[in-house]
Amino acid sequence: MYCVRNVTEDLYWVGANDHRLTLFENIHPIPRGVSYNAYLLLDEHSVLFDTVDWSACRQLLENMDYLLAGKPLDYLVINHMEPDHGASIEEILLRHPKVKVISTEKSFLLMRQFGFQLDGHELIEVKEGDTWSFGRHTVTFVAAPMVHWPEAMVTFDTTDGVLFSADAFGSFGALDGKLFADEVNFDRDWIDDARRYFTNIVGKYGPHVQLLLKKAAGILDQIRYICPLHGPVWRQDLGYFIDKYDHWSRYEPEEKGVMIAYASMYGNTEAAAQALATQLCAQGVTNVWMYDVSNTHVSYLISESFRLSHIVLASVTYNLGIYPVMHNFLMDMKALNLQNRTVALIENGSWAVKSGDLMQKFLEDEMKNMTVLNDRLSMASALHPDKASELQALASAIVKSMQN
Repeated sequence: MYCVRNVTEDLYWVGANDHRLTLFENIHPIPRGVSYNAYLLLDEHSVLFDTVDWSACRQLLENMDYLLAGKPLDYLVINHMEPDHGASIEEILLRHPKVKVISTEKSFLLMRQFGFQLDGHELIEVKEGDTWSFGRHTVTFVAAPMVHWPEAMVTFDTTDGVLFSADAFGSFGALDGKLFADEVNFDRDWIDDARRYFTNIVGKYGPHVQLLLKKAAGILDQIRYICPLHGPVWRQDLGYFIDKYDHWSRYEPEEKGVMIAYASMYGNTEAAAQALATQLCAQGVTNVWMYDVSNTHVSYLISESFRLSHIVLASVTYNLGIYPVMHNFLMDMKALNLQNRTVALIENGSWAVKSGDLMQKFLEDEMKNMTVLNDRLSMASALHPDKASELQALASAIVKSMQN
């Protein structure tokens, strides 16, 4: 059974929702599922913008068959050919042998690397600034390399102001009928998944996103719709989401607040983290969020570290090193290019308290623009009353740095 919705009068969402997949890219939990968005334009020539994951191919084909009503597909535009979008390309080529494929040079290279049979089809290679007319609609192509694959581009329909934004402006979460961002309470129900999607999938490539935003700024007054490959379509309040992308891609926090990430073996380091959270709240800083790195998936930790201005890392010493899950969190922060944060440290150890020095060295030597507070809470095995002044000083140092 087909399942489609109009984006504009002659542009249709023909994608699918997936609630069966539990791990996006086999790594990131998606408890609310994910959408695979593809769009079909019915002009003088019919145009499919991107495809879907192989698991959703049948739904895509049913949607297209309904709308095309026996007519052939004339063009296939591939903005991004990562397999969660490009896996159904070959099936489209098989069912529409005369379709013309429009994409970038690197995209065609990757299609061949994945084994897609392109021979016999007209391949139209486009680059920055090229335009194409499908009848009433004229589109222009904008290169978007490393957002977040090297072959990516975005396509702008200058007729109706529709930006086909590839993986930019996307989100985890299945649509379940609600196609548009204004049909949901996005700031309440979607922003966390959108942030987690960006920071973990695209976060490393902030400078490339900034370049794309600068290009978009030149046509911002013309953009009426943003059609991403995952998540809702935007047709209202576009500036809200663009501002989020601007903050995230500049590695600037969205809000002043404290993330306390703790790694505790027997509960003593956790108790110290709880005591610090209480001190912070008593001093008037209540935007405090605590996470056990041992049972919180790192994608959520990364998302929160992008959201908040201050991070407290509380770790036990393990085999004279940083507790493994805390070390993994640090490695992910580095890999995703997190920067411009203020960090406070809590260290614990029974016979060799090493984790604080090691975490500070990692932050200063391996990461960019990370400010480590001089005050530190250092404890041996458990937090005792004689550490009350250290705890108080650490809380006061965090509060003071937030006031600057």
